[in-house]
Amino acid sequence: MKACVTDKQTLRKQLRADRKRHVAVLPAVTRALLLRTPPAPLAALVPENAVIGLYRATPHEAPAGNYAKYYIEHGHRIALPRFAADNAPMEFATHCDPFGETDLESGPFGLNQPGPEALVLVPDVVFVPLVGFTDSGQRLGQGGGHYDRWLAEHPGTTAIGLAWDCQLVDTLPTEEHDIPLSAIVTPTRLYGPFT
Repeated sequence: MKACVTDKQTLRKQLRADRKRHVAVLPAVTRALLLRTPPAPLAALVPENAVIGLYRATPHEAPAGNYAKYYIEHGHRIALPRFAADNAPMEFATHCDPFGETDLESGPFGLNQPGPEALVLVPDVVFVPLVGFTDSGQRLGQGGGHYDRWLAEHPGTTAIGLAWDCQLVDTLPTEEHDIPLSAIVTPTRLYGPFT
């Protein structure tokens, strides 16, 4: 675990560098085998026939693609973040093809997202990317506030983080708008569920 840094931007820079180094030493075949299926205790947080919000991982983020395949095979609907423009609010839209990703197009942040014709959905459970986390469910995001704003507007949504083990820190600087997670999954451990 890392010592507390009180400046979020400095901490993000440090944690992104740690994450990049961690992923660089993982062989591609190993990365493909990690985070394939959700740990069994998460079943209690995922209602039957739930809409599951996931994300398209950047090269260094914990991958969420296998979870999309898992949940769609188990009868859930999948939604991914979508932005109409880089200054637009985040919404979630239907993702029907997690195997071929033929229903995605490049979005304003350079990540693939559902096209404008995809139906807007409100997920029951959202798996969120993160830069850092604590073992009590605090999350440090990318800094844009998209997930915190979306979760504040949808207070009944269960938020679960996906991360690499190297992203765990002792403490994080938090602000009133930072929304804690219900659980965090890494390749080696499940933190939570937190009440």
